[in-house]
Amino acid sequence: MPKSIHSTQPPLKFIPQRHNPLIVKIASWVVPFALRVRTRPWLPAGIVNIEAKNAEVLAKLYQEFQAGKIRFLIAFRHPEVEDPLTMLYFLTRIVPKVARQQGIPLQYPLHSHFMYERGMTLWAGKWLGWLFSGLGGVPVRRGRRVDRNSIQMARDLFANAKMPIAIAPEGGTNGHSGIVSPLEPGVAQLGFWCVEDLQKAKREETVFIIPIAIKYSYVNPPWEKIDWLLSKLETDSCLPVAEINLTGQKKEELLYQRFLRLAEYLISEMEDFYRRFYHRDLPEIITEEKVPANEVLITRLHRLMDTALQISEQYFNIQPQGNFIDRCRRLEEAGWNYIYRDDIEDIQSLPPFKRGLADWVAEEADLRMQHMRIAESFVAVTANYIQEKPTAERFAETALLMFDMLSRIKDSTLPGRPRLGLKQAMITVGEPISVSERWESCQGNKQALRKGVSDLTEDLQVMLEELIK
Repeated sequence: MPKSIHSTQPPLKFIPQRHNPLIVKIASWVVPFALRVRTRPWLPAGIVNIEAKNAEVLAKLYQEFQAGKIRFLIAFRHPEVEDPLTMLYFLTRIVPKVARQQGIPLQYPLHSHFMYERGMTLWAGKWLGWLFSGLGGVPVRRGRRVDRNSIQMARDLFANAKMPIAIAPEGGTNGHSGIVSPLEPGVAQLGFWCVEDLQKAKREETVFIIPIAIKYSYVNPPWEKIDWLLSKLETDSCLPVAEINLTGQKKEELLYQRFLRLAEYLISEMEDFYRRFYHRDLPEIITEEKVPANEVLITRLHRLMDTALQISEQYFNIQPQGNFIDRCRRLEEAGWNYIYRDDIEDIQSLPPFKRGLADWVAEEADLRMQHMRIAESFVAVTANYIQEKPTAERFAETALLMFDMLSRIKDSTLPGRPRLGLKQAMITVGEPISVSERWESCQGNKQALRKGVSDLTEDLQVMLEELIK
């Protein structure tokens, strides 16, 4: 997360992909270490084990791809920021190993182009743009209605590159290994475009989309660390810290009650904040006695998210459209347009008066975007996520989302999340979806094509949800 912005910034230039095999090779060498330590090498935490199901399916697809018989796109789940490293390990380590075991001849190294969110280079630094470019990455600005440079490059790579392309159809992380966010239609649209481009070029490759799920779990349930983090959040919120016996059979119930208490406090404080300082009408929600407390809280949370987004939308003069994720994407793009000014050729040449106004606009836009960032943290939260499966993973995910919220409000920068324990990942390759077969019923009719894109997106959603069960 970048520091608070106090001045106007140069425009966000497109970073073209410049795939460099040497950079890919070096990255494949260091990825096990990077997974283990990431940004905090002194902490005994990280991803220490990655396993895969049906990896031979992807190995066979790579064989056919390299033989010029097919084109394919990898559509992978994106629950956490570690996913790119996890996928790199999967493609460069696990799939080659399985291919050798199965006697599947492949040309090495195995890799893929990929799309990444342009904003990642803002909080990580320019070096990440250089690295992703060398690895064959294509940046995309998610909130733009049409990001022509990214779409054109991704479309060309899908149809013509020497490697497949990988895209996260959710468009961003949601912090939940057990929930798939609504998918964006871009993956399905790229699939149909690829079939169209191949037919125009009189090529006969079959086009596939390959669903891949990533699911994380802790090697040992970190109940003590979850209790520690929850105690920290309670202290930061001026709530009395509850002491519980973590060896008892009811520890999950007691932890859940503490979560409800903390959530109720935070929501109440934010409601009062918006009532007092933003003059919002947020009346008390009166429900029947039989309505569970968690359902009341989720209703209040969604109303609070809507309020936060409305405040940003009114400032940027944007009409609320779509779900919470759609609204967050559009606000992010609107804020960037105020901060990273495409309409200013040379910031340094501006007269002091105009420079002051530009800085003023950038600083206020950054502040207004913080309302959106708070809402963005909770787009995947549901009323029954913990109750359905009261696992350490779901408790930890919820606690970390609360940590993100408090951190955004307390600090000008978002500190690295605390590590709660050693983690492992399970990657599952799903059944390939033939886009070429679906294309036959969508030709020559825009309405049929739109329906084809919609149907394919829905089917991909269902498949990803099945793969994480």
